Amino acid sequence: MSLIGKEIVEFEANAYHKGEFIEVSSEDFKGKWNIVCFYPADFTFVCPTELEDLQDQYATLQELGVEVYSVSTDTHFTHKAWHDHSDAIGKIEYIMIGDPSHKISLGFDVLGEDGLAQRGTFIIDPEGVVQAMEINADGIGRDASTLIDKIRAAQYVRTHPGEVCPAKWKEGAETLKPSLDLVGKI
Repeated sequence: MSLIGKEIVEFEANAYHKGEFIEVSSEDFKGKWNIVCFYPADFTFVCPTELEDLQDQYATLQELGVEVYSVSTDTHFTHKAWHDHSDAIGKIEYIMIGDPSHKISLGFDVLGEDGLAQRGTFIIDPEGVVQAMEINADGIGRDASTLIDKIRAAQYVRTHPGEVCPAKWKEGAETLKPSLDLVGKI
């Protein structure tokens, strides 16, 4: 079942962020753009490469008004331990949410039969509504640089009703205005 166009599930969770334990809730997602990146587990192999890659895009995402959250079914304590012992994870400045209750993973429909979150990425608008999602198999790492253009397209479409962004759209490029005149001509 697709979550596109649906509001995210309400939740409260503990997280690790910049040397502190904090509480995060679905209410924190309101009023700004958000990226939620689910991953299977701390202290694994593909996960640190993905989360480090996401950190490499974090400054650009922040400039676009986007907050980033990573989520696994580990605890916030485990996130801190991983942050303290991994060079790749030690760079992370975004919020790392713990989901040992599985409520968030279930709400985003990414909880695997093994009790671990799948590799799901979600773009959420300022109303808390999912605008884009991608779920990869465990062995397939994601490229966070693709999120920049997706965010820009989602923000453009939101502020320009009646326009859509074609494939490979880049900021400043031409958009489309769906109409009867375009049917069969693209």
